[in-house]
Amino acid sequence: MDRDSPATLDAGALGLGESVVMGVAGTAPAFSLAATTATLVATVGALAPASLLYCGLIMFGVTLSYQQLNRLQPSAGACYTWASEIFHPVLGFFAGWTLLVASAVFMVSGTIPAATATLLLFDPVLAERPPVVTLVAAGWLLAVSVVVIKGIKLTSYTQVAMTLVELGVLAAIVLAALVRAPRPLAHPLSPAMLWPSGFTPQLFANGALVALFFFWGWDVTANLTEETRDPAHAPGRGALTAMVIVLALFMTFVIACQAVLSDQEIRSAGTNIVFALATRLFPRPWNYLAVLAVMLSTVGTLETSILQFTRTLYAKGRDGLLHPRYAELHRTWRTPWVATAVIASFGLLLLALSAYVNSVGQIIQDSVNAIGFQVAFYYGLAGFACAWHCRRGAARAPGKLLLLVLWPACSAAFLWFMGLYSIPSFDLATRVVALGGIAVGAVPLLCSAPNTACASACGGIGKALCCAACAASSKRVSQASFNR
Repeated sequence: MDRDSPATLDAGALGLGESVVMGVAGTAPAFSLAATTATLVATVGALAPASLLYCGLIMFGVTLSYQQLNRLQPSAGACYTWASEIFHPVLGFFAGWTLLVASAVFMVSGTIPAATATLLLFDPVLAERPPVVTLVAAGWLLAVSVVVIKGIKLTSYTQVAMTLVELGVLAAIVLAALVRAPRPLAHPLSPAMLWPSGFTPQLFANGALVALFFFWGWDVTANLTEETRDPAHAPGRGALTAMVIVLALFMTFVIACQAVLSDQEIRSAGTNIVFALATRLFPRPWNYLAVLAVMLSTVGTLETSILQFTRTLYAKGRDGLLHPRYAELHRTWRTPWVATAVIASFGLLLLALSAYVNSVGQIIQDSVNAIGFQVAFYYGLAGFACAWHCRRGAARAPGKLLLLVLWPACSAAFLWFMGLYSIPSFDLATRVVALGGIAVGAVPLLCSAPNTACASACGGIGKALCCAACAASSKRVSQASFNR
């Protein structure tokens, strides 16, 4: 590591309010609603709000896990660090690696919609030209990367501004739907919309495959814990508060859609459903605020994805599992600039390939489903880690038993079940990205061993992984451990 590199990240730069904003932005409310609402309604119909409610409750189990584990050991590595300490360094490595892969894939999955929304605001014709879209996407990726490198305070100020505008537009749409929805409503409101008895097991599972996508990204608060004041408590509270906000926003928006738009209109709108709803409620040009909200949402979650990638890569470099250069911090801005350069370069490469190679572009399109599988893996691992660690201390306290053991364990089990349940629906390209992206992590894990002779001497991949993990474990910089 460079001797002039600062020893730590910019500790105490973020407050609880900024942590909440980061958690909300990480879920990309407007982008998630635009990308997934029509699919969710097509899958479960009038039960879409109920599907969001129950999947949100499932995700709360993981959020409680993050809050508890972060309280015990605040670390920029988050799930990677906790799984390493509680279970085994191999599991911890793959938890972190899975987040790295999902974040890297999102560099294209997120920048393309941001570019498309940007062009729709200025010249819709250009949004139909792939080279122009790719060029604008690259511009957004570079701009966000520069902001992230130039310090967490600038990053947080930018995120707060974008998120407040985004939430303001979505709130205005929901309120307008309450006041100006046509009578009779396209879908009458009733308690049955939230009642679980309307689900069959298969219908609930199919809806969950879609609904769980809404909630990915709030865990960025944990990756920023070393840069947050009161690091043991504020990130967890920020994540829980963010989850409450986005769950309420998602449910009310979907209810508003169903009140104003018919099933046919929802199907026809597709990924433009936010704009379609705004068009029914607001005159031109005010309806284009919906496009602005989707654009800001996509850029915002691109920023949080880069933050998660760089902080996880920083933690792994600091702990010796990856090259120490990834832990180098900028002298002035105290950000992991090498890690940021890596994700920006990789994102630009994928953008270039997706623009000129049709098969790669298809892989990127399929990768949206792959991200959901990968997130289910590391979220589930965090839930199991919390339940396992807290099992003894919570045995005599019913409240802790529910919040720290049963709820996280059930949430984790459901996420892993849904991940396995989704595999048969994947095409070959999606399986390659979802499963192959995780499996390829064995290569850097083996390379983290002190010498490659270790792997061959152990006789077999399984033993080689153990040798590499043990070697890496012995080099971890952070020696703080959980109280067992």
